[in-house]
Amino acid sequence: MAKNIPLLDASWLYVESKEAPMHVGSMAIFTVPEGETSQQAIARIVQMLRASVEFAPPFNYRLSSPRLLTLMPKWIEADKIDLDYHFRHSALPAPGGERELGTLISRLHSHPLDFRKPLWEMHLIEGLYGNRFALYTKMHHSLMDGVGGMRLMERIFGKSAKESMGLPAPWSVGTVSRKKKSTEPQHFADQAREAWEAAKLSGQSLPAAGRALMDLVREAVKPTDPALATPFSGPRSIVNRRVGGARRLATQTYPLERVRAVADAAKVSVNDIFLAICSSSIRRYLLERDALPAESLTAGLPVSVRPADDLDGGNAISFIIANLYTTESDPLVRLNEIHRSTQLAKTNLQAMPKEAINNYTIMLMAPMMLQLVSGLGGLTRPIFNTVISNVPGPSQDLYFSGCRLEQFYPISLIPHGQALNITVVSYSGQFNVAFTGDHDALPSMQRLSVYTGEALEELESVLGVKWESKTAEPTAAPVAAKPAARKTATRKTATRKA
Repeated sequence: MAKNIPLLDASWLYVESKEAPMHVGSMAIFTVPEGETSQQAIARIVQMLRASVEFAPPFNYRLSSPRLLTLMPKWIEADKIDLDYHFRHSALPAPGGERELGTLISRLHSHPLDFRKPLWEMHLIEGLYGNRFALYTKMHHSLMDGVGGMRLMERIFGKSAKESMGLPAPWSVGTVSRKKKSTEPQHFADQAREAWEAAKLSGQSLPAAGRALMDLVREAVKPTDPALATPFSGPRSIVNRRVGGARRLATQTYPLERVRAVADAAKVSVNDIFLAICSSSIRRYLLERDALPAESLTAGLPVSVRPADDLDGGNAISFIIANLYTTESDPLVRLNEIHRSTQLAKTNLQAMPKEAINNYTIMLMAPMMLQLVSGLGGLTRPIFNTVISNVPGPSQDLYFSGCRLEQFYPISLIPHGQALNITVVSYSGQFNVAFTGDHDALPSMQRLSVYTGEALEELESVLGVKWESKTAEPTAAPVAAKPAARKTATRKTATRKA
């Protein structure tokens, strides 16, 4: 049975190009349990996966027309799926460290998915030192957003080593609709009535969405508060050029409690701290390349509007835009202004009726999509300079076929005009940050990940937060008037990849 693809999901298909594929991915690193070598575990897991030939949505969805010749593309369930094409087994050159793993995944993430087949791949990668292995998975953004991916991950993996041994392959699990579908065939009249009700509801929400967008337009034309970032208010920069096909990946990991301690001391959110250290890192990187614009960069922040009980795939996101204050040298002033900017943006979004948010998102993103479809992406002023995303993940350890999930990193897409994406996923007390960038536009991109660590240390120093260990209670002192001098050495708390 054919399934219509919603407009927001379909837009990611239409802007796809060879240089800017629209798939997202993840890198999961697992530790093999005691009493079993990585070779034994991998042989067992590969055998189990290759024997799993049942495919659940969205792993069995393929496009009804790979060339997208229709204005209303559809998903159809594939009758036959070549598992050897979608599941692949790779190995790192010895000794397999994080750098070698990052290089391999950067290369795998650079290749577009085949529109003639279901739009996903999974790579099991062996050869990591320390009795570990990795799973790299990529799926087209039209099938899944970040929060949907996290909820799918919690279904795919078990909450204990024992429980995970009985779970099927990820592609046999898939997503589950929150509404049970009737087994009775639906009459055309019923289908028409449902379509009319949906269209009527959408139409009723258009005025509210339009008013919210016009408020942003008026603010852009005649600004009243610089903290309220608007579309196209950010300058052109080296991260806003056209991109090539090759990607770079860099990662950082922090204890979540460490980041939370800084947020508590500053009386802001964890996400504000994340934005502040990203802003500091970008600012320093651009200064070193003598490429920092005189105007502050802006960031598009995806906001999930997915209901708590929604396990379906697809996209259920909107966007707010925040000023990153990359022109501000004082880290504490920058943090406070970022906090004010995000609060204003959230207030505007929350003031809209829920029914209007989807229409608002489509209208907000339409100029960006038109830029990409027309080939102007990276040639004109960007709607925002970069995307910075915070995706909440599972708070407890997860397991796959008896192996503990040690770390989990999101890997995002890079469209023309936005050569850098920064996404963080919280997992089991970790704050795992991944930087996805264009290979040519961002040389030595691993510096961005290192600089976030130094920016976090700088905020700790300014705020008087002393972090001792994961289990120790952090302490906060009164806020200092001036930022402390930058340290010349960085503690090696992060993993780095080229």
